[in-house]
Amino acid sequence: MRLTDFWQRMADHFGESYADSFSRDHVMAGLGGRTVREALDAGWDAKDVWRVVCAVMDVPADKR
Repeated sequence: MRLTDFWQRMADHFGESYADSFSRDHVMAGLGGRTVREALDAGWDAKDVWRVVCAVMDVPADKR
């Protein structure tokens, strides 16, 4: 998954403003105790990060 696709999915699900806030502030165990931005900066694949976000935030199957 390209980063542009990842960020579009985040915006579609959370809204532009909250997607940005969530990505900076919400620490997730599934990302090794990192935020979305920290995980991406550490080299995590965007697809893997999206899967964790989907699991943690109960993203509907049609948006996954």
